[in-house]
Amino acid sequence: MTRLIQKQQTRQRVISAATYLISKQGLAAMRTADVAERAGLSHGGIFVHFPTREKLLTEVVSQIGCKITDKLHALISNDAALQQVLEAHIQCLSEHEASYTTFLRESRLLPRDVLRTWVGIQSAISVHMATPAELAMQQSQIRQMPIHLLFNTWVGLVHHYLMNRDLFAPRSSVLKRHGKELIEHFMSLITPM
Repeated sequence: MTRLIQKQQTRQRVISAATYLISKQGLAAMRTADVAERAGLSHGGIFVHFPTREKLLTEVVSQIGCKITDKLHALISNDAALQQVLEAHIQCLSEHEASYTTFLRESRLLPRDVLRTWVGIQSAISVHMATPAELAMQQSQIRQMPIHLLFNTWVGLVHHYLMNRDLFAPRSSVLKRHGKELIEHFMSLITPM
């Protein structure tokens, strides 16, 4: 049992080291040798836990995605209003802002399996938005529109601010600085006059 726990802890150290390096250097610059050094392992020790760099990247994206979507799910109740979902989304993203922004910026460089995981994260977020949005449309609280356009407009706005953090919030969290403003603006766009 102790050996299994030790193996899981080492695996988590590798994931944490990779996450840190990705948030600081980016995906393309992250080398498994650097991950090994940061995790306190030999270079070959990385491959005991992750046979390829792609498998490691997939696990990093998956863990961050699960943290975001699990927290989003925990923050919203079944009867949460759309604005509450948006607030929870901003809060969840802000906790992983550096890594998430790196994945966003370098998404075209992601291997296919990693990209599939990334798309799954976006799908999970859109599912959380769909139910309250549909209810708000039925009650004429927001404009009628296809859910995919509603979601893509929201995520496009958030992603634009994340991608341009240096313009909107140099050396700080763009979501903590502008999150409330983004939510208010988005709600004003979708609320009937």
